[in-house]
Amino acid sequence: MKIAIANDHAAVEMKREIQSYLEEKGYEVINFGTDTNERCNYPDYGLKVAEAIKNGEADQGVLICGTGIGISLAANKVPGIRAAVCSEPVSARLAKQHNNANIIAFGARIVGMEEAKAIVDAFFGSEFLGGRHAMRVDLISEIEKKYNK
Repeated sequence: MKIAIANDHAAVEMKREIQSYLEEKGYEVINFGTDTNERCNYPDYGLKVAEAIKNGEADQGVLICGTGIGISLAANKVPGIRAAVCSEPVSARLAKQHNNANIIAFGARIVGMEEAKAIVDAFFGSEFLGGRHAMRVDLISEIEKKYNK
């Protein structure tokens, strides 16, 4: 599986460690984030990961900024993207199982490194359950279509 990862200036160190952690687990990781602490704009990086998933360059994604909120909001503007901000593993697992999220996001200023690893483990260790959840994800897609004409 190919995972796109990106971050802003608030999450350079966490991105590096999470990228290495995922690579050690056998994932191919494509880095779209900044590698410097120089101030930058998180929407640019959320968009890069979302577009990589949309165009098939990556299967899923990881986004990290100070809180995970801003970068995920940007990614969610791309049709077909379901980026979920999670600060603990249970929500990460359920984001995949119930919402078919294709991007996990979290904040370097919110979670520690071990919690971030537990979040990505829960997310990438889960699968979409389908069933009644598929109908709800389809409803989200319908809302998207309504406003993206």
